[in-house]
Order: sequence, then C-alpha cells, then structure tokens
Amino acid sequence: MMSDNLSATFPNVQMDVAGIHLDSYQICAITSTLVILPTVWLRNLSLLSYVSVGGVVTLVLVVLCLLWVGVTSDVGFHPSGKALDFTNLPITIGIYSFCYGSHSVFPNIYSSMQEPSRFPSVLVISFVTAGLLYAGIAVCGFLMFGESTNPQFTLNLPTNLVASDIAAWSVVRKQKHGPTFSGILPCFQVAAPVTKFGLTITPVALAIEELLPAAQVRSHGVSILIRTSLVVSTLIVALTVPYFGSVMALIGSFLVMLVSVVLPCACYLRIGRGRLTKLEIATCSLIIVVGVFCAIIGTYSAVTSMSG
Repeated sequence: MMSDNLSATFPNVQMDVAGIHLDSYQICAITSTLVILPTVWLRNLSLLSYVSVGGVVTLVLVVLCLLWVGVTSDVGFHPSGKALDFTNLPITIGIYSFCYGSHSVFPNIYSSMQEPSRFPSVLVISFVTAGLLYAGIAVCGFLMFGESTNPQFTLNLPTNLVASDIAAWSVVRKQKHGPTFSGILPCFQVAAPVTKFGLTITPVALAIEELLPAAQVRSHGVSILIRTSLVVSTLIVALTVPYFGSVMALIGSFLVMLVSVVLPCACYLRIGRGRLTKLEIATCSLIIVVGVFCAIIGTYSAVTSMSG
C-alpha cells in the first residue's frame, strides 16, 4: 500500500546502487520498510495502542475525503457499469475477507486490557463499525467510479479538489485514456500502514519467540532481530509480488476465510458436541461449506489473476 501510493507520487524517482537499477516502486518499498521498522521493535502493547490509534484517525479522514469528493465535485454519485460482476466475485470475496483477518491480534489485546470483561463489547463494536465502513465505501466507490475503481480507491480521487486541501502530498497523474482520476492521498495511505503494521506483526513475533529458549526470549536483541527479519521478509514479498489487490485476495481467501469463518464454526461444533440444537448444527455446517467453497474459488481466482 505504501509503495503504491509513494511511487504514484514520485513516479520518476530512480537510483543505481552497486550496478543494480531501482525504479520508483522499489525505492518506495525500501523507504517504507525503513519507516515502519522502528514501530515493530516496540514490545509493549500499551505503547502500540497509541501508535495504532493513528490508523483509526487516518481511516476516518480517508472516508470523509471520499464522501466529500462525491458530494462537492463533478465526480458525483452516478451508477455505471455492472453492480454485480460474477467474474470478479471470487476476488472480491477474498479482498473483503482480508479486512477481517485480525484474529491473531485478539489474544494480545485481551491480555493487555485493563478490563478484559469488556472484550466482547470491543469485538462487537469493532466488527460492526468495520462492516458498515467497508460496505459504505464499496457502495460510494462504485457509484462514483464504477468499474474503473482501483483496488485502492484513493488512486481514483482527483487531487485538484479536497485532496489538495486536506493532504500536503497530492498530485495529479494523467491516465492514457479518460479523465484524470488518478489523484492520491498518500499521506493517509502512508500513515495507516505505519500505525497498524507493528500491532499486526506482534503476535507473529511473539509466537516465534516462544519457540526459543527462555534466556533468548528475554533478550531484547533477539526480539529486534526476529521482528526485523519479519519486516524484511515482507519487503521481499512486496518486491516479488507487486499485485496489491490480488495478494489481498489470496490472503483473504486462502488464510483469513479459514481462520475467521471455517475454523470458528468447526471448533464450536467440536466444543459443544452433544449440547447443540439441530438449528445450530445446520447453521454452522452451512457456514463451513460456504467458507470452504469461497476459499477454494477465491484462492484459485487470486492465483490466476497474479499469474496472468
């Protein structure tokens, strides 16, 4: 996400290092990694919570910006194209599932809360709020840009309007065809990953640290090395597979769909075996079947889109 937006802002940046040519995307990916790196070194989740709240603020600002552009500009809200495209539906399911893949963070959030008894309320509020935001953005994006909507809708926003007033980093890029819609709000899309990445990667780092001997787990140097390695591996993936939407769809279909849809129902059936009603069993079974089907179709479509 950071690489896409920064490279769109600075498309002509190039560099040659030790005989290796780096284009704008590669330079921005490396720069993004260096910016994010210090945030993953924090082991205190309380400190990370203050960092991650910035992601909430940036999300609200981006949503308000989208609505403002639709209401106040010539872009407006006008249905165009097919509202339901069955061809791209599997990719859409994967991308949408990706947005609900925060389950690995939940145990750490629960254990760090001053009042863990309020955790169910936190989950309900978070998922309801996220669902309404995602659905609202999807509808507004389609009504404004139709089938030309990019995987990141900020790439569609014209920067000669509200973007230039809200974001200091706003440029206009011309497309080969059609009107100029490739303006971006890179300050938001750069700030959001910075504020969220550290909290997201913490459970992975903690799981790896638990596999080490106790003496090494207590070593802050070992912790920094593990977290740095995770960030560098993410950079390698970003440089190797620069397909933002397809990667999101692949992760959402192949991993998140299993973790957030299939496994919870399967575990519920196993834990409550002998005590569940027929309606509960039928409902969970139906969700599992639909989840597995969506995971298979979505994964195949994501892999096909990247290979094609």
